[in-house]
Amino acid sequence: MEFSYRKSGDFCVVDIAGQVKVPDFADLQRKLLGVIESGEKNIVINCAGLTYISSTGLRILLVALKKVTAAGGTMRIAGLQDNIREIMVIAGFTSIFSIFTTLDEALTTT
Repeated sequence: MEFSYRKSGDFCVVDIAGQVKVPDFADLQRKLLGVIESGEKNIVINCAGLTYISSTGLRILLVALKKVTAAGGTMRIAGLQDNIREIMVIAGFTSIFSIFTTLDEALTTT
């Protein structure tokens, strides 16, 4: 798993790439929640390079969404590959998260 983040206008873009597997869960949660706890309230999770995520990885995204929402912010997900999008649909996350086809779309939609 690769994790990085950067500012883009009013948003903090979090790039998650590779595969999110068992050894990565604690690291992903620590890093993602660390971004939120640092004061970032408007977050876009860029999944363009994400090739696999398990149900525990999805739970971490849900926990992050709850923390951002509680802080008065927003969280968007962008760039899902077809296999990840299918997992999100099956898990019912498409009705919970704001999902955008591309990162540019997520950054420019109001």
